[in-house]
Amino acid sequence: MKFINGYIKIVDKINERIGVLTSWLTALLVLVVSYDVFVRYLFGESSVGLQELEWHIFALIFLVAAAYTLKVDEHVRVDVFYTRFSPKKKAWLNLIGSVFLLIPFCIIVILASENFVSISFRINETSPDAGGLPARYILKAFIPISFFLLLLEGIALAFKSFIQIRGKS
Repeated sequence: MKFINGYIKIVDKINERIGVLTSWLTALLVLVVSYDVFVRYLFGESSVGLQELEWHIFALIFLVAAAYTLKVDEHVRVDVFYTRFSPKKKAWLNLIGSVFLLIPFCIIVILASENFVSISFRINETSPDAGGLPARYILKAFIPISFFLLLLEGIALAFKSFIQIRGKS
């Protein structure tokens, strides 16, 4: 039990810090979009690179914050049923969902993205659009990284659920 509690503490701390850092990306995204809108409507100009930067930042927020969102239990689920469950039933559902859905899915995405990311690095992938951003491979590298963080948090959720089912801490 000591190992499980230590694992949960370390993984939660990592994803908590990443979640806080990701929140700053949200502020940056607001600034970039505001600037883009201001320049577009006031001066009638726009930049492909700036628009790509917007979706790159959004993609990073979405990918990297997934594990934090799971940690703080703010992820999407069918709450119509879940909210009516007892804490023990919720723990069972979280354990089963983590072990049979979340963890295998994370492993599949990590393994499937390996070739996708390595090819992007090998060809030094950039935007196909004129004026687009360089180094698209960096953004693609965050796919397996973020799913690895989600995998770690999914394992922590399974451990937390197991502890709750057993009724011990």
